Amino acid sequence: MIELTGYTLTLEQMELILYKGKKVVLNADALERVKKSREAVNRIVENDKTVYGINTGFGKFSDVKIDEKDTKALQLHLIRSHACGVGEPFTERVSRAMVVLRLNALLKGFSGIRVEVLERFAFMVNNGIHPVIPQQGSLGASGDLAPLSHLALVLVGEGYVWRDGGHIPAKQVWEEFGLEPIVLEAKEGLALINGTQAMTAQGVVNYLEAEKLAYDSEWIAAMTMEALHGITDAFHPAIHEARGYKEQEDVAFRMLNWLEDSQLTTKQGEMRVQDAYSIRCIPQVHGASWQVLSYVKEKLEIELNAATDNPLIFEDGEVVVSGGNFHGQPIAFAMDFLKIGIAELANISERRIERLVNPQLNEGLPPFLSSQPGLQSGAMILQYSAASLVSENKTLAHPASVDSIPSSGNQEDHVSMGTIGARHAQQIIANARKVLAIEALCAMTGCKFRGTEKMAPKTREQLEGLRQIVKPIEEDRIFGPDIERIADYLNKK
Repeated sequence: MIELTGYTLTLEQMELILYKGKKVVLNADALERVKKSREAVNRIVENDKTVYGINTGFGKFSDVKIDEKDTKALQLHLIRSHACGVGEPFTERVSRAMVVLRLNALLKGFSGIRVEVLERFAFMVNNGIHPVIPQQGSLGASGDLAPLSHLALVLVGEGYVWRDGGHIPAKQVWEEFGLEPIVLEAKEGLALINGTQAMTAQGVVNYLEAEKLAYDSEWIAAMTMEALHGITDAFHPAIHEARGYKEQEDVAFRMLNWLEDSQLTTKQGEMRVQDAYSIRCIPQVHGASWQVLSYVKEKLEIELNAATDNPLIFEDGEVVVSGGNFHGQPIAFAMDFLKIGIAELANISERRIERLVNPQLNEGLPPFLSSQPGLQSGAMILQYSAASLVSENKTLAHPASVDSIPSSGNQEDHVSMGTIGARHAQQIIANARKVLAIEALCAMTGCKFRGTEKMAPKTREQLEGLRQIVKPIEEDRIFGPDIERIADYLNKK
């Protein structure tokens, strides 16, 4: 089980929770912090001290005092009114991530929430109770209010949860487990929905998928190099050490490792002096995308363990401060940066596809990899599809974070749009995966013409894995399903 402390959650642990079904346990010291924070809220309510979010309205209504007898109703009204998400739901995996991240943030003990609420969250994670959360409706500041409100609805017995690929009412789930819905008390509704967990949850899944895709792009590119008799001198360590980027050096090292003992690659001067940039500059371009991934990982791991609601409670309730930790700007920037980094992996892949199919560029391979050029079109339109996908990525890569629309009567006058950026990043990753799937299909076909027995042992092993799900192009067929199958294969963890 993964122990949650509020301070130590990593992306590697999130991968185990999201992809391996690992369960969670709550750290005892963290629960003590939570209890003390809750006691502070209780004192504020009992002493009738005016504190934002505990006994006041929200947003522009922050100056409206709420009677003690209405504090429970206030929290429920908050959740219901803010559950304005629309559109397709986040995937069940992203929903699971959202529950884990909200739970971990609240365990820090700055939010004034009761232990039993957090125990119910842990129960949801450990029993696969994942809220149905619409993707659209968050501005990414004041927290991911709409998505997190849909998450909180499940706690109070409203809304829906995932079940066997469909949706069932949350109330039904609690009845099945013999549990009553949670009745929220002072501060708890606000603590549940102020935060960046929607954009961060999608960001975590984005990162984990993007990291795998970046590794996959290297062996696919290595197969392309073999199909095109690529020159391996461009990966000589001295070149990359001379520039000084570790990520670039690492890509060059891995490319040489993939291509070790290949009889299809060449040395400079054997067939030509140098390759085109899409081949020669793989370490420089892919390496730069790895720099992006490193930046994104750093920001996500900070946000995994961040207190992002408002107000926050310090010094046993003596200090209660309204701030803006819910503002998603750091993750908004990270997601926009991720979009660019992954879009470039697709851009350079599409150029390699063009070199594989273009008879003027493919070093003697059949035109468009067709066994009967003219009668059969071969991979001609595969390149069209790749070009379409990278063009779509270019529009999605426009930064969401440069936009802002004021809300709540201009009280919340600058917002991050981070959740939009995270959603667009997910789309770019999916598109890039399909582009690389197309390159893989073309590269394996090219290697078939060259002679797969001459491939490097490691790339040949990858090719044999691909052959379990698709065949190289031998005659014209419907290629759309092949692209989807390879993309699914690349997305398996």
